[in-house]
Amino acid sequence: MPLDPEAFHAHALAAADADHRLPLARMTSWDISPFEPDGLRVSPLRPPVLPEAARHGEDPADCRPCRNRDEGIWFNDHWRLERVKGVGVPLVLMLYPRDHHDMADLPDDLAAELGLLSTRLVRHVQALPYIARAHVYRIGDGAAHLHVWFFARPAGMGQLFGSWLPVWDDLLPEYPAEVADADAALVAEALIASHGGRRTPAP
Repeated sequence: MPLDPEAFHAHALAAADADHRLPLARMTSWDISPFEPDGLRVSPLRPPVLPEAARHGEDPADCRPCRNRDEGIWFNDHWRLERVKGVGVPLVLMLYPRDHHDMADLPDDLAAELGLLSTRLVRHVQALPYIARAHVYRIGDGAAHLHVWFFARPAGMGQLFGSWLPVWDDLLPEYPAEVADADAALVAEALIASHGGRRTPAP
């Protein structure tokens, strides 16, 4: 029988201390963790709140990605790609459908294209100088409009491996914007060559 929210909360609290703090995650002892376990503590586990708060853009009339459907570094009729600014890793890109869709309601033809686009974007990001890996993330808790993150992990920086990369990105100083802009332009041109599309939205 699946656990309802109250039962899930009670199950989790059984492993917590008197202040409702769970033990540190195993990840904090990994050698790639950005934090030393000494002095770290887990935030108290809060009880569930239902119904959940609405995500940004649940109403397409109030959706920022819909308003910005003509902004980015690459476009085709269905998708657009933006460079995320102010990041610490060499490059972070965000892929959006130009129309208002989330992952669960993405039409099959767009879902198929998302697979191709994601694969090609990973190839093009990993072809950049000094980039070892392209990480791909889809979360979806903050905004209703589908957005897929592509993080470039710098070569040689083994401490930035894996699921800690977005945390390291938040800790690192901002990567030089002119270098990121040039790399983003290379990815956009490579995507045009491999997938079609254009650097500006359709007139």
